[in-house]
Amino acid sequence: MRYNWKAGPDDLPDPRSCRRDLCQVYPENYYSLSLVVHAYEFCFFDSNKWLMKILVIEDEPGMKRVIKKFLLDENYIVEEAETYQAGLDKIVSYEYDCILLDIMLPDGSGLGLLQELKNLGKADSVIIISARDSLDDKVKGLDLGADDYLTKPFHLAELNARIKSVLRRRKTESRHLVELENVKMNIGERLVWVDNEIINMNRKEFDILVFLIVNKNRIASKSAIAENIWGDYIDQANDFDFIYSQIKNLRKKLRDSRARIDINVIYGMGYKLIVK
Repeated sequence: MRYNWKAGPDDLPDPRSCRRDLCQVYPENYYSLSLVVHAYEFCFFDSNKWLMKILVIEDEPGMKRVIKKFLLDENYIVEEAETYQAGLDKIVSYEYDCILLDIMLPDGSGLGLLQELKNLGKADSVIIISARDSLDDKVKGLDLGADDYLTKPFHLAELNARIKSVLRRRKTESRHLVELENVKMNIGERLVWVDNEIINMNRKEFDILVFLIVNKNRIASKSAIAENIWGDYIDQANDFDFIYSQIKNLRKKLRDSRARIDINVIYGMGYKLIVK
């Protein structure tokens, strides 16, 4: 395997095949070598075709191998980890467009990694992939900031659709400021201030607040909030307890910080953001 890096543009190899070859032939030096391919990709692709980097944290070898091969064939950049500690080392050191996270790892819980992401202030998108189908696990994962929850077994086509949905939401986030009364939000940086004091919010609290501000003085039903914030996942939900939990925490944070906006509960209908 040799590539003529001095060739003309029409003779250059597709960087996606380069990356796969590097992964297979030089696995121990893959990350260092892939930096070279990163630079090459920047010249090869325009901004609309930029390869997305995905981290797969999965301890089952067969499942991890199938997912990785499928994602590589879909032209994603794929890195992997099979333990809690290996996953932690990755998320501390690098940035990812999306993380596929199994919550049952041999040396810890994937929910703990979600908490670490939150503590680090990372904005990596996360899709939980787990054989556990309990509502409690789904609520905990979403409360900690996961973007989606996919129960095993699943079709790879569905996994790809979920990833694309998450990446679309990530891509459409713009870096503009939204202000209402004494509340200011930076959409791109996912920051909230009340009277210039930063208010800590998890991913879902932030997304719900943006949705309610955009629809201020309108009644937003629980199903509308769920559909806009959680996307396809909402079809699997038995009830909307997780929305109630997020709204309850969000209202408390707004009131504790003396925000001049509030969320009213419209019983039997949903929620409405109002200016005090």
